[in-house]
Amino acid sequence: MNTTTDYWKAFQFQNPAFKDFPEPQSFYYADNKKDADVCAELVVAKIKQATSPSVWWFEKHNEPLPKVGDLAIVTDWEGIPKAIVKTTRVEIVKFKDITPEYAKIEGEGDGSLAYWKKVHWEYYANEMKPFEEYPTEEMDIVCEYFETIG
Repeated sequence: MNTTTDYWKAFQFQNPAFKDFPEPQSFYYADNKKDADVCAELVVAKIKQATSPSVWWFEKHNEPLPKVGDLAIVTDWEGIPKAIVKTTRVEIVKFKDITPEYAKIEGEGDGSLAYWKKVHWEYYANEMKPFEEYPTEEMDIVCEYFETIG
């Protein structure tokens, strides 16, 4: 099953409660192949249970913030579907206020807050650079908790 549509249809067949749901959006985490593929595998293994996009990104792209109950198909870098996740909780937290507990739930690297801050700062800096903007300790982060359901 290389397409998200096939993956979604197979999930619906195995989970009749979702038979009337439209196919959800699909995406990969991170901004490079290595990290995107690792994150997808962490989601499959149910180690990665949260993600942290910036509020800045949603505002810049005129996209709605995630909400509880949202579904998404997580893919690897090549767009091959790996898992289906369901949003269970959404909080807006300042970068400086991210906790060690949250970093562990996000499940990347060694699970430490220091690792989380380092890689996310770099990620936000990279996504803001084309707009000549920069991350700050005060910037709002979307802490989106999810469960892997398929």
